Amino acid sequence: MKILREPRELNELSKILLENKKTIGLVPTMGALHIGHSSLVKQSLIANDCTIVTLFVNPLQFNNQEDLDKYPSTFENDFKLLDDLGCDYLFAPSTQIMYASKPLIKIDFGGLDNVLEGEFRPGHFSGVGVVVAKLLNMARPTNAYFGLKDLQQFLLIKKMVEDLSIPVNIQGVPTVRATSGLALSSRNLRLSDKGLEVASRIYVTLNIVAEQIRNQKGYTTALELGADFIEKEKEIKVEYLELVDPNTLKRPDKNIAEVAICFAGYVEGIRLIDNLYLRQD
Repeated sequence: MKILREPRELNELSKILLENKKTIGLVPTMGALHIGHSSLVKQSLIANDCTIVTLFVNPLQFNNQEDLDKYPSTFENDFKLLDDLGCDYLFAPSTQIMYASKPLIKIDFGGLDNVLEGEFRPGHFSGVGVVVAKLLNMARPTNAYFGLKDLQQFLLIKKMVEDLSIPVNIQGVPTVRATSGLALSSRNLRLSDKGLEVASRIYVTLNIVAEQIRNQKGYTTALELGADFIEKEKEIKVEYLELVDPNTLKRPDKNIAEVAICFAGYVEGIRLIDNLYLRQD
């Protein structure tokens, strides 16, 4: 696997691959890779002639400087994981290279970025949009892969690509979970063994809500029962537990075929998110 550091190198690689009719898979990450990231890379390796993973901790999407400062960095382990998988290229630029000057451009998602995560992380999705747009322009991939644990991010990137006519297929990859049900996340590295056990109850909560919906309970009742359960977990500080239409990110006022149960909160001061997609035929 070859490491690229400069956008120019990525542009030149992309140009050569496309001239030779090769398909390109892009997997954007912020490092601290785990099995969930491996699933994205594996999907790309299967479907494309060349797979490029990017590793860049994007400061624009952090509204909390302490969170940015503490974001885990495990470059040597990340390189080995990717090399063992058979990844072709790793693009790992510095912040100074990615942002020679602070970008003036901001991306407005028409209100979809102001709910759920956006309510608690102002400016977050604009920062995500800017860096993803830069990476898509540099790599010009055929397919780009994003984990569905970050459901709102996935939906907004799909919308950005559609509205801006960027020629790429955005592929969502299902959440990978530990045996406890806890969604795998780079932030889990900061949790103690006790914290990991406590955090696993987030998934239990999502399933309580889902089970109530399957049993024909109303959305409000289902959310109330989920909230009653997790509020007893004093070591979990809940920011939101919400049920939304995955297309609009709003709570539906009547039963619909597809809903997403979304959660965000803190365990041991570490912010965690998760969601459960539910389809009723």
